[in-house]
Amino acid sequence: MRRLMMTSASLALIIGAAACTSTPPPEPEVVEVEQPAPPPPPPPPVEVVEVEPAEPIPNGPVEGSVADFQVNVGDRVYFDLDQYRLSADAQSVLQRQAAWLSSYPDVNILVAGNCDERGTREYNLALGERRASVVKDYLVDLGVDPARIQTVSYGKERPIAIGSDEQAWAQNRNGFTQILSGAVG
Repeated sequence: MRRLMMTSASLALIIGAAACTSTPPPEPEVVEVEQPAPPPPPPPPVEVVEVEPAEPIPNGPVEGSVADFQVNVGDRVYFDLDQYRLSADAQSVLQRQAAWLSSYPDVNILVAGNCDERGTREYNLALGERRASVVKDYLVDLGVDPARIQTVSYGKERPIAIGSDEQAWAQNRNGFTQILSGAVG
């Protein structure tokens, strides 16, 4: 019996020792992993719409308007002292006027002859009339219908430059083309 006891005690001791030396298996660690965001949905298909080109924005006066005539053509020609002969510059302006008037056949004009302040009222009215007539005749020679052109002489009564010096006088000796009707806008 003693032997049995010893064997039992030895066995218990071995089992006990074995139980103390072994460690329980580690519990698994829980690691939270962030799930990647799902990819965004693909963009919807692009619908191709054909668009007509936009009209260009005008940079200046409207074509066919009074401002177009004044800015792009010129509404005055100038004369030398006591003269009603057209200079080369005046002819160039009148050629542009005739071309513009042919593009806008409904436009009617008034050509006013003007003078500087020197001379009598009667002399300047007569000189202004000759200036207006020479402008009209040149435009008619370039193909403008004479029925579209009226003339008037203002003599020295309507100066555009105030002053009694050569610079003011030179500006006041002119033939002024004014649009009466038919312009755009």
